[in-house]
Amino acid sequence: MRGRRHLGFVAAAATLLAAAPLSAIFERWTWLLQSALAVALIAGVATLTRALRAPVWAQALSMLGALLLGLTWLFGSGEELLGVLPTPDTIAHFGSLLSASATDMQSYGVKVPDTKGLLFVTVLGVGGVAIVVDLLTVGLRRPALAGLPMLAIYSVPVAVYVDNVPAVPFVVGSVGFLWLLVADNVNRVRHFGRRFTGDGRDVDIWEPSPLAAAGRRLAVVGVVLAVLLPLAAPQMTDGLLNRFNNSGTGAGGEGNGRGGAGGGVQLFAALRGQLNQTTVTDYVKVTTNEPDPFYLRFGAADQLRSGGFEVRTPTGTPLNRMPDPRASAAPGVSFQTYRAQVEVTNFNMPLLPIYSNPLSVQNLDANWLYDRGTQTVFSSRRQSKGKKYSFDYVRSTYGQKVLDAVPPLSRSDPIQRQFTDVPPVPQVDELVTRLTEGKQTQYAKVRALYDYFSRQNGFSYSLSTQGGTSGEDIVNFLTSKVGFCQQYAAALAWLVRAADIPSRVAFGFTVGSGRQDNTYTLTNLNMHAWTEVYFSGIGWVPFDATPAANVTGSTRTEYAPDTDAPDPVAPAAVPSAAPGAGSTAGPNPDDRLDRGFDDGIVGADGQVAASATTWPYWAGGSVLAVLLLLAVPGLLRASMRRRRQVATATATATTVATSADGDPPPGVARVVVTGAEAERARADAHAAWDELVDTMVDFRVDVDRTETPRATADRLVAEGLSAGGADAARLLGRAEERARYARAPLTGEELNPALRAVRDSLAARADRRTRLLAAVLPPSVLLRWRLAIMDGSGRFVTANGRLREGLLRWSPRRLLANRAR
Repeated sequence: MRGRRHLGFVAAAATLLAAAPLSAIFERWTWLLQSALAVALIAGVATLTRALRAPVWAQALSMLGALLLGLTWLFGSGEELLGVLPTPDTIAHFGSLLSASATDMQSYGVKVPDTKGLLFVTVLGVGGVAIVVDLLTVGLRRPALAGLPMLAIYSVPVAVYVDNVPAVPFVVGSVGFLWLLVADNVNRVRHFGRRFTGDGRDVDIWEPSPLAAAGRRLAVVGVVLAVLLPLAAPQMTDGLLNRFNNSGTGAGGEGNGRGGAGGGVQLFAALRGQLNQTTVTDYVKVTTNEPDPFYLRFGAADQLRSGGFEVRTPTGTPLNRMPDPRASAAPGVSFQTYRAQVEVTNFNMPLLPIYSNPLSVQNLDANWLYDRGTQTVFSSRRQSKGKKYSFDYVRSTYGQKVLDAVPPLSRSDPIQRQFTDVPPVPQVDELVTRLTEGKQTQYAKVRALYDYFSRQNGFSYSLSTQGGTSGEDIVNFLTSKVGFCQQYAAALAWLVRAADIPSRVAFGFTVGSGRQDNTYTLTNLNMHAWTEVYFSGIGWVPFDATPAANVTGSTRTEYAPDTDAPDPVAPAAVPSAAPGAGSTAGPNPDDRLDRGFDDGIVGADGQVAASATTWPYWAGGSVLAVLLLLAVPGLLRASMRRRRQVATATATATTVATSADGDPPPGVARVVVTGAEAERARADAHAAWDELVDTMVDFRVDVDRTETPRATADRLVAEGLSAGGADAARLLGRAEERARYARAPLTGEELNPALRAVRDSLAARADRRTRLLAAVLPPSVLLRWRLAIMDGSGRFVTANGRLREGLLRWSPRRLLANRAR
């Protein structure tokens, strides 16, 4: 039973380790602290129920109750009994948190802030997985199956992360699963008794066996391959080299890059995530011969649901079959053809940035297609990062009079049917009816709705918005009148559809502020969303309702001017203009008092300050750290060799101790070494012998601890030492033998030169690999580390057993059993 309780805590810890990949989608670590509290509560309750010998179904119910109490404690509504006991109001509050989490998932891009809804869902999910893992591991004794719910946690960042999921959290989760399997194996072995070798020797539970060692090696190799192969395979991720070239920003993607032909890209969440970034990263460089270009677009959301606009799965045609917008133009519309070259640097999506109304695209392979409905270039197999291409496009020119003369589409027109569907929201319908009252033309209605989003009507720009209580996001925004570009774009498109006019939301980049000659450098902070309205004979006409003063590079036109700009002192006739022609960014940026988060970081020269390339420093530092780590064993070996140098002064050549070896040579005095000098000589002999043994280990020479020093020296000589090395080995063996067994040790001999001679002789007969390992990764040091780890593990197991035995004396169950006797 004690083993099962221990295994329950291991299952809880493994669950928390498996949740490590969630760190890739949260800005802070609040989720981990709250999840740890919930999992600890679940593990404690499970241990208590098992101590009471409750059945498995009772354990499951108790853990569910513990999770409910933990959620009530962390996310209570304030109406709980005694502060922790849930009530019906608590359950209703949990339902509202679930709804808020769904809204947050649509509103935020990774990394997400600590909103209550997202934290609640995270703790609920991690706690649920902890219950399943505990039941599978302890209740059903199937720890291998516990990997499935643990893998479910990892699938969350894989599904929503805008870039490739980092490898370190995956390794941490894998370590947790391997720990769980090892703990279960140890528990099973202990349940059946102790292990013994073939010769009857008792084997400690942690001592490695050949089969267990092979299993651990296979597990480590599997984890390493699972991490390195996806990093190195360009088709599975961005590739290892591209990850190093990401400038360290971690913002290399604006969608999950998956989901087929771009249909799974969360454009709203991607935009929100990039506008919340504090680091400026160059995304796109575009060169065009158009004097005043409009926004560079890459996507559109044209399906309206109750929760907002969604991106549909595109359908494509080859890039050489693009339609010509000049074929069926309305009267008064003029066209001009331009050419642009685009270089995508860090923008990573299955979508390519282009200007509206492209005619042809060059330098792209057949994997890229054109969707006529959304006017986007997409791919189901490729990403945009690193692409260089050029294209021709048409810029149409028109003004208010041309738009005002366009008749509405017929009810049977496919565009009218597809892009005017709108969920019924009474508050929105009433507002649209009031704003468009008396407006006769399609343009007049759109202009009335567009002018409504002005500072005069109470609208303001902010990236930090609060949810409302109406249950409808559109109503909440129209009530609070505070939001950012995607909310302005979606709200205007919704209102225009409610007025029975086709509309959609477009995504792209503003003109930005990083212009040099005809080249524009666009960053992540230039990402933007605006509204496009369809006019017969003209096509999709852009309207940007976001306050221009808060968006760097914002462009306004004569037919959709900046409603917050002051009236000119001397108004002059303004010619008809298309998007980008004669545009203005609104008030002078230097005079704005409400500069928003989208402004970016602008240097003294007016250029956007791009993020510094830091990967060479990280790579160099990593290489240096690895080299220092590899040098540690060799440095320790050299330090140990220096410490073993004979410190005592040797006797002169004419003085030798002869008390045990008979008479000295003629002319040499007899000296008997005693006292401290003898102890010093013995210590020198032992140090020299230890160094000789380590040298043998380093050069792969077998060491037999049962041999006498003289037998070991003779074996070294027999294995092929040089003449000088043979004499030195016999000297070291004789010195160690005298130090161990004789009354007086050997003195008067130089032991350090003998050590060098033996080492040189062993190195001369060894191969190059053995010499390299002996210098860089000495086997003697590695063996000493391994033995130290095994000894420490044995001491830990012994101390843990003693602690358990001591705690058993105070076990309530044992005390009650003794009392019953």
